[in-house]
Amino acid sequence: MSEELTPENPETEEAEPVKQRKNGLYPGVSDELAASMKSGWADTELHGLEPIAQAGHTADRRAALSARFPGERLVVPAGRLKTRSNDTEYAFRASTEYAYLTGDQTQDGVLVLEPKDGGHEATVYLLPRSDRENGEFWLDGQGELWVGRRHSLTEAEQLLGIPAKDVRELPAALTEATGPVRNVRGHDAAVEAALTDKVTAERDEELRVFLSEARVVKDAFEIAELAKACDITARGFEDVVKVLDKAEATSERYIEGTFFLRARIEGNDIGYGSICAAGPHATTLHWVRNDGAVRSGELLLLDAGVETNDLYTADVTRTLPINGTFTPLQRKIYDAVYEAQEAGIAAVKPGAGFRDFHDAAQRVLTEKLVEWGLLGDRSVEEVLELGLQRRWTLHGTGHMLGMDVHDCAAARTESYVNGTLEPGVCLTVEPGLYFQADDLTVPEEYRGIGVRIEDDILVTEDGNRNLSDKLPRQADEVEAWMARLKG
Repeated sequence: MSEELTPENPETEEAEPVKQRKNGLYPGVSDELAASMKSGWADTELHGLEPIAQAGHTADRRAALSARFPGERLVVPAGRLKTRSNDTEYAFRASTEYAYLTGDQTQDGVLVLEPKDGGHEATVYLLPRSDRENGEFWLDGQGELWVGRRHSLTEAEQLLGIPAKDVRELPAALTEATGPVRNVRGHDAAVEAALTDKVTAERDEELRVFLSEARVVKDAFEIAELAKACDITARGFEDVVKVLDKAEATSERYIEGTFFLRARIEGNDIGYGSICAAGPHATTLHWVRNDGAVRSGELLLLDAGVETNDLYTADVTRTLPINGTFTPLQRKIYDAVYEAQEAGIAAVKPGAGFRDFHDAAQRVLTEKLVEWGLLGDRSVEEVLELGLQRRWTLHGTGHMLGMDVHDCAAARTESYVNGTLEPGVCLTVEPGLYFQADDLTVPEEYRGIGVRIEDDILVTEDGNRNLSDKLPRQADEVEAWMARLKG
């Protein structure tokens, strides 16, 4: 990684001199070099750009936001780079609220809705092209020659369909602003500092909650993106099956890396840390260390999802026999989870309660646990009332899905888990059974077996649609699919 010089003050509008980075190999910039770097560059301004594919949808989303908070200034930041170590940063991912309302994903961006004529006037504040007059474009660590070209403000306006201004002007403008203001917190310290005496935690939380609930029902663009994410994810699972022999020779990390390659080739990234849990690691719900052995005869629980370039993620789980064939006990447990998932998916439909699919799946799993004699002489109803099945089922059976893998998380309880399903809602159905390796309450042969099956389900007008149905679920189909892929 090369070294760079850093600007004296990167947030000022005027061309400030750029100072040398500490311990840089060059003692400075000569006047002659500075003059050379200012000239001799072609005009690269892009003209006649078409709006991004979701520009019409983001306009509708901003209109809904405007209608909810008339007469109030609304501030929604994208966020800033976060330091990983010293002078290296984590890959930037724009805040969900900002990307949802603009379609933009650039760091330091801020959407501001100013009250005007009974509605709002939207402006997106962005960093303009890096300055060539003060050498920022080649001396600053975030300059164009170091991290790539930014869109000009004019280009951004054409792409996003929103007037664009220089974000370096925003803190002063917010400091001077009057009237009621709401801000999405936690993404931009400079914005929060400028608004510190103008906002309240309660009012800002109301904004965050509204934007979370606005995403419960997906529009056509979002549904298409989620379907795309599921299709790419299916190809990632196929990639993994093809290299299970290499994973056996190395570790779970081979599986993690294989799936990640597909995510980066066809999407933006993985939507969350991939769970590549082989053997007893499958009983750890969020096993993301992925450093364990992959052994023939055991199961692999792979929970992974691709995030599209527009930041919509899949969330899919399959539990696979590493050698391609379930043992009789593995199949018995797998079939129980499959039956529970079938019951859960059948309960997803318009007018149903959000909790219905969870209750349906939990009942099936409880019936199996009672049938296997793991709960003594207790009845199914008694077990469900006391929640005793949770020793082995552990988690809820699903959650909302969208730009966040656990989407709409700030929504009110009455709008989410106590709400009613309607067309356009997308959720996961993911029952599981987990028998810990040290669980002395179950027969020894059960210990260390974990099974989860998860699909992404869209509520439709007449029922539901499984967006991730390109991956087989039934045990015989899973074995046949694996045999075909392994050749």
